[in-house]
Amino acid sequence: MTAAPLRLGVNIDHVATVRNARGGQRPDPLRAAQLAIEAGADGITAHLREDRRHIHDDDMTRLKEAISKPLNFEMAATEQMLDVALKIRPHAVCLVPEKRTERTTEGGLDVVAGRDRLAPFVDQLHRAWIHVSLFIEPSEDAIAAAASLGAPVVEFHTGAWCHAIEVGDLTLAEREFERIKRATALASARGLECHAGHGLDYETARRVASLPPIVELNIGHFLVGEAVFVGLAESVKTMRRAMDEGRAAAAR
Repeated sequence: MTAAPLRLGVNIDHVATVRNARGGQRPDPLRAAQLAIEAGADGITAHLREDRRHIHDDDMTRLKEAISKPLNFEMAATEQMLDVALKIRPHAVCLVPEKRTERTTEGGLDVVAGRDRLAPFVDQLHRAWIHVSLFIEPSEDAIAAAASLGAPVVEFHTGAWCHAIEVGDLTLAEREFERIKRATALASARGLECHAGHGLDYETARRVASLPPIVELNIGHFLVGEAVFVGLAESVKTMRRAMDEGRAAAAR
């Protein structure tokens, strides 16, 4: 299979986390988004959570109005968030699970049990000409449910794989990577566009970029963390290089 061009979506949520720790306007997520785009990002991702722990409503409005690349709006499937999305009209919406008690997204959306509840959200977003993706686990059942909902894009949760590497469980890590590899092939065969994200760093992004069906990676926390040491532009440029190296390996 010929690998398609690979896009980098930079999630700027945790720039807002730093801002909110003290209050005020700095560091500004919009400035971070603009710097990321200048450094090679193909789009900007932001998650407006119910508790507004990082991104705020006005951040989403400013991002939509000011950035030169597509805005990917991560949101829970709630009426409140749907209203915000329909008002802002981002390029894309990624429906994600959300719990008040979690530090960050803990897994993929339960599209199997939640299919009937999710269907109206997917339909209304489609009617507004907003691209819809579903953040799911790399499983056959989740892929089938996502396809039945009519969502054109799935984003695979890479967190379990990345965590296994982080704790040194390489056997589990290989098993998780094979799950992602099989899932991308299954989804692509069903005509779904494949994205991936969560927990990725330079090395894991390089490896997952070698999977031909994946056309977009969405990465945030690692890039913002690295920015403390090397600057945001440099962390984005280095990530772009790692992804390109992984994609070149797929071509070989």
